[in-house]
Parts: sequence; C-alpha cells; structure tokens
Amino acid sequence: MKKIRLAFVAMLAAAVSFTWEIAARVNKALFLHMHKSGMILCSQSITAAFVQQWDTSIRHAAQQAESRLMKAVTDRGTITGDGFTINNLGAIEMDENTVRHGDTDWGDPNHSNRLAGMKDFYKALPLDRNDIPKMIVNPVTGGDYMSALMKAKNRKIDQVIYAALGGSISSKDGATTNTLPATQKIAHGGTGFTKAKIIQARSIFRANEADEENGEELYMLYNDKVLQQILSDTTLTSADYLAVQMLQAGNVAGKWMGFQWIPYQGLTFSASTYYAYAWAKSGVHFGKGYEEGNVTRRGDKKDLWQVSMGASYGAGRQDESKVVEVAFQ
Repeated sequence: MKKIRLAFVAMLAAAVSFTWEIAARVNKALFLHMHKSGMILCSQSITAAFVQQWDTSIRHAAQQAESRLMKAVTDRGTITGDGFTINNLGAIEMDENTVRHGDTDWGDPNHSNRLAGMKDFYKALPLDRNDIPKMIVNPVTGGDYMSALMKAKNRKIDQVIYAALGGSISSKDGATTNTLPATQKIAHGGTGFTKAKIIQARSIFRANEADEENGEELYMLYNDKVLQQILSDTTLTSADYLAVQMLQAGNVAGKWMGFQWIPYQGLTFSASTYYAYAWAKSGVHFGKGYEEGNVTRRGDKKDLWQVSMGASYGAGRQDESKVVEVAFQ
C-alpha cells in the first residue's frame, strides 16, 4: 500500500511539472506574438512615468572661503575715523662719552607717520517673496546667501592687505609718499619662482635686521604657478624633509627656508609677470571700521528679502624694509 502511495505522488508531481512547462511555453509564445503585433506598449512608454529628484541643498562654487592674510599682519582692531596712522621711530645710536661732568648732548630721533585710509564695501542679494514658494531650498533662511557674502568679505580683506604690500602710502600731512624702493624688489629676470629668488628675499630681511633674530615672523605668498615651479625644482625638493612634506603632499604650505608660505591666487599678473610678496608681520597694519551682515524685508521692493554685507577696511605698510616684492614669470 505504501509503494502505491509513493508511486501516485510521483505521478502527480510529474503531471504538475509537465503542466507548468506547457503553460510557460504557451505564455512565452503568446507574449512574443502580442509584442510583434504592437499589442504590448508598456515597455516603450514607461519612460513617461520616470521622475527626477530635485536637490534639497545649495552647493557653493569652489572659492576661497577664509581670509589667509589677516593672520599674517598686525591687527589694529576696530578703527574710528576715515583712516588710521602708523607712527614710526627711526633708529638711534649711542655716542662715546669723553668728557667728565660735561654738558648733555641730546639726540634728535626721527619721528614719522603714515596714514592708511579706510575703504567701504557693500553687497546685497535679493530674493523675491513670490519666488520662495516655487523653490525647495530657500537660500535666505538656509543661510546660503549670507555664507556667500561672508566668503566674499574674507576675500576682500586679503585684497586690501595685498594692495598695501606693494602700494604707496603717504604721511599724515600728505607731504611724503612712501613707495617700495628698488632695493626691496627682485626682478623677474625672465625666470620663474626660483630657489635663488627665495634666498635673495631671505637675505634682504637679514640685511635689514627684519627677520626672526629680531622677533619677526616672515611670510611668503604663492599661487598655483609657484607651486608648480617649486615642486618641479629638484634643488628645492631633493632634501629628505622637503621631499616628504612637499612632493608626497603636493603642497608647499608650511614653514621652510625661513618663511611661512601662504597660498593666494590673487597675485597681480601684468605683462606676463606675476608679483608675489614676502613680508614681516609687523611690516603691514590692518584695521576694520565695521562689519555688518543683515537679513531684512524691503518694503520699498514689494517686501522682498534682502541679505546684505557691509564693511570698512584699511591697510598700510609700516616699513619698506619689511616687505620684499618677488617678480616671476
């Protein structure tokens, strides 16, 4: 009896398997016939139901976000007025005393001053109230507009400081104009940013007693061209330390050859020549009149949102002997 049941189960399983195989063949033949005759269109028109997912964030374009030069100059803090003065006192020397109980000989120290003027800057970004319901991302409430203005403000600080490095600065009464002399300039000489120029700049600071021996911090600007030329110069990257730190990292930032190197893409480019600067921290002064960011409704512009940033900055060179211009091609 048990054998009969097993045989029956086997026959039933074979019948079911055969039935499924026949059904599959019939369905396949029917599908091919309907597809060839154009009766099945869903596989061709399904793309009409495709959707696109909109971004829920705003991405900022590649840009310099922080001020890199402000930390490398003397910060005069908040300035009250349309400018600030830089007072200098010249060097004096001791005289030999050869007369006992003699009269006092007074020295005449050289006092001078300079006036760094303040400049005002402003930018506003509007957003119409009618546009807000049409957007997934609100750049006002999300802080994106203010973030963009903050980055622009920080870049402006560096532009003001860079201009002061090589620009002219007048005395308070306007009678004297101080410019960077030829002795503080390294000509391009038809060459790039070479090791010889770095050494020459370093020696100028030593000759002027404007280096670390007098407590100065020295800085040097570089851009992408300098990076490329330095990393390609085997005379600069042959040492083990520089090879590891510069070649493997692909970066020249940091302190080497006596300078703290600062990346800055805003170098002046004129007549196929770039102009970089090296300087002592005490050699350039920077001040802020004010900085203010606002988010307001403009009633005179149909109540649109306005995000704005206003600021006042000024910078001036304190001493020409503490700044060196390095030209390169």
